[in-house]
Amino acid sequence: MLRRSFLSSALAFAVKLPRKIRVGMIGLEGHSGIVLDAFKDLPDVELVAFYDPDPQRGTKLKARRYSDYHELLAREKLDVVGIAGSNAERAPVILACAARKIHIAAEKPLALTRSDLQRIKSAVSSNGIRLTMFLPMRFYGSYSEMRRIVAGGAIGEVAQVNAQKSYKLGPRPEWMRHHDTYGGTIPFIGVHMVDLIRYTTGREITRAFSMQNRIGHPDMGDMENTTATVFLLDNGAVSTLHMDYLRPDSAEGHGDDRLRIAGTKGVLEFQEQGGLKLTTDQQKERLIAPLPADRSLFADFLDSVYNGKPAGLSLDDIYRANEIVLAARESAERGVTIAVA
Repeated sequence: MLRRSFLSSALAFAVKLPRKIRVGMIGLEGHSGIVLDAFKDLPDVELVAFYDPDPQRGTKLKARRYSDYHELLAREKLDVVGIAGSNAERAPVILACAARKIHIAAEKPLALTRSDLQRIKSAVSSNGIRLTMFLPMRFYGSYSEMRRIVAGGAIGEVAQVNAQKSYKLGPRPEWMRHHDTYGGTIPFIGVHMVDLIRYTTGREITRAFSMQNRIGHPDMGDMENTTATVFLLDNGAVSTLHMDYLRPDSAEGHGDDRLRIAGTKGVLEFQEQGGLKLTTDQQKERLIAPLPADRSLFADFLDSVYNGKPAGLSLDDIYRANEIVLAARESAERGVTIAVA
């Protein structure tokens, strides 16, 4: 994914809330900007406290800083907590927030094991809280337009999907170099495209077969820099997802995301550098423009929680995306096809 602003259109993100919403942040890595960048367009939302183990992060935040997130949760009266620390820390932090009945906006994946994912499901349900996960790409106008075009029947029945994520390696924190704290490239970045495959096509993923490895770059440790997964969709269509951390430093932009959907009547394809293009039996290739405005995942979540609006990202979709990437990673580790129940 290119490092894009999450606030390209303030008008699209304006949400009026019934009262002041007090937000805390636990961890400032990854997609923390989904929460932090939204404050300027959400006057009813206030960041009151945060925790991050790195003293170099958060120096410009106008909020109370804590050296321990347990103390933060004990001392502050919060409505929502944004969670954006390391992958291995995420499940314990989510469970701690759920126990205090605080709504949660969390980095992805939610958990590195199925058992921890099940604990999160139980805690969210039993404590009556709301949870979202940082899957911002379905809120981008390019992908919402893909969903609209596919649903409208322009390309017929979906028969094949090809998805790509290619990133520059760049500096990486120590926790990403170890499997027990990173959890794998497939869950970490594959969850974005798994969500988009389901979102744009309206099809369900039923089976997964994956391969993964690290080629070169010994300093990366356990972190895989090349992966490929084949998914079977519920109508018999085939989907591929290939990902790498091999994008050259000289390339324009941090990432190269691509999504191609081929149907019985046409092909729809989006590339970060080339835009959204549609070719059908009735019409030659054309660029789809202008695209709808990007929307804010965090604003959408607050609108759903406090104004009762339908969520743009449902809890079922969040859990399903996590289940699929954990199954896909298991396939790579075991060398077998895994059914996604």
